[in-house]
Amino acid sequence: MRGMRRRGFVIGALGVLAAACKPTGTQPGGQESGRPAVLAVKVDNVGAARPQTGLEDADIVYAEQVEGGLSRLMAVFGTRVPDVVGPVRSARETDLDLLRQFDEPTLAYSGAQGKLQPLIDAAPLRSAPQGAKPAAYFRGGGKPAPHNLYLRPGRLGRTTSGTSAGTAAGFRFAAKAPAGGQPRTQQTVRFPAARFTFDWSAGQGRWLVGMDGRPATNAQGARLAAPTVVVQYVDVEPSRFHDVNGSTSPLSRTVGSGRALVLRDGRAYDARWSRPGARGGTTFTAADGGGPLPFAPGQVWVVFARK
Repeated sequence: MRGMRRRGFVIGALGVLAAACKPTGTQPGGQESGRPAVLAVKVDNVGAARPQTGLEDADIVYAEQVEGGLSRLMAVFGTRVPDVVGPVRSARETDLDLLRQFDEPTLAYSGAQGKLQPLIDAAPLRSAPQGAKPAAYFRGGGKPAPHNLYLRPGRLGRTTSGTSAGTAAGFRFAAKAPAGGQPRTQQTVRFPAARFTFDWSAGQGRWLVGMDGRPATNAQGARLAAPTVVVQYVDVEPSRFHDVNGSTSPLSRTVGSGRALVLRDGRAYDARWSRPGARGGTTFTAADGGGPLPFAPGQVWVVFARK
């Protein structure tokens, strides 16, 4: 018995020592990780939902195709988190692979299709829908339902670690623009029933965002703009799920490789994107065989366009 107690003491001491040696950095839910934590929020992007709140503070804004050829946004926060984000809408299957490049991110969304929800629950992320976290959401903004649901991120607890979500996603940044590229002052990306336009502003050093033919602004009326815009060409195919109207939800494949267009400093760079596995980030290299293609420091918009 005495020997068993001694062995138990040794094993317990080793366990304490091992725990003390784990990488620091608290993740949502109290988990420990050496990788930065991020908050991802699904944001409505139909006309009735605009202007949105909080997009200007995101490190990355992803634009994906949803039912009916419309678009929806995912705002990913790491560096800073606004007091309010929204309007918040539902999650899609595309989000699951996209978010696996981050280490157990928090996903805030209004809800999900019944058969998709179990996949979200099983995914390596912290699920924070309205139904599970009602105190973090509210209706407002002077918009009609369902375009009036907003999130108070502070009520979800600590969701970010203060590190850029762009860095966590595998992006590289450099203040100096790379060589090459072609002069470009405007770029339009079309979905079947939505359109994004990016106009270069030399004075601001950013691409001004337009949606469906109108300037995109935040809730205070300031123009949405980003130093870097990426048009990432991906396979878009029907998913296993559909919306309440029976329309099939598109699935954008963000694991794999393909061509891309990187816009920065008033120039357009032909590029290749690569993400061999879901747990890794996405790298962008010059299409002519050059090395990594750095983005301008600051916010990045990534639009998933059909190949």
